[in-house]
Amino acid sequence: MSGGGAVGGAGAACGGGGARRARLAADRWHFQHGPIDLIIDVDAAAPLAEALVDAAWERFPAILPDLVTELGALRRPACERPTLAAPVLGCSVAGRMQHACAPFARHRFITPMAAVAGAVADELIGLFNRPGVRRAAINNGGDIALTLSPGARYRVGIWSRLDRAMPPTGSEPLDGTFTITADMPVRGIATSGWRGRSFSLGIADSVTVLAADAAAADAAATLIANAVDCDDPGIRRAPADELKDDTDLGSRLVTVDVPPLPEAAVAAALAAGRLEAAHWLAAGAIHAAAIFLQGRTEVVMPHPRATHAAATLEAVL
Repeated sequence: MSGGGAVGGAGAACGGGGARRARLAADRWHFQHGPIDLIIDVDAAAPLAEALVDAAWERFPAILPDLVTELGALRRPACERPTLAAPVLGCSVAGRMQHACAPFARHRFITPMAAVAGAVADELIGLFNRPGVRRAAINNGGDIALTLSPGARYRVGIWSRLDRAMPPTGSEPLDGTFTITADMPVRGIATSGWRGRSFSLGIADSVTVLAADAAAADAAATLIANAVDCDDPGIRRAPADELKDDTDLGSRLVTVDVPPLPEAAVAAALAAGRLEAAHWLAAGAIHAAAIFLQGRTEVVMPHPRATHAAATLEAVL
């Protein structure tokens, strides 16, 4: 994603419970606590940016402990609408997760954990949505929450190979780029796939979704990636609870290896993913999706003539 300066040296500071932060550049910071790993990019005058980052840091160390107290409820299907403890609803991250997954849970199996990375990013980006901030982004392991003032934009790159680190700028072509402008109904971007850090029921190399916020994008990317699937004897799957004993997926089969597939199988899997994405686009749950599988891509987005905002989405795939 464009914006910010080059990465430079940084010091580190410790917070409660092992949380750490480091300054990467004049306008970029790194927050880390257990599995939560954030890059924060702020385009604002230095005094304001510093004050807002300090406010985010004050909030940050409590997020993981609060979520841990609610893991039992958050790992249950979202359709069960578990009752969350008041302290977590007060911090709102768990509430964001449940809220983001609720519309999808009416039709698909999903737990609030599908939106955890996006919900954490959303929780903190709200602190930067104020006068004086031209734009800001919080990237939580590839799930991104944005705030944009009128006229601001972010250009975003897609790297579909989730099993490999993104190359330095200019060293290898990205798989796609698009621009998010302030007048678009998009403030969240998320990516899911079988090669990522979470389990997937499908075989997509990756699915990138644009939505109103990062939690909704996170949940939708999970479901669309699950739908990208086909029957092929070479695809290896295993029960999720045999791979990780505390998984929210129970004994559902998750993908562990996908060999090179025949063209017909790739086409069938992409068609299934496109149908799922089109369903959520029509429902208003997402703004666009890009699906990647073995060198082929499907893009689902509003018709360019539907709105001015849609016309500014420049998928280069």
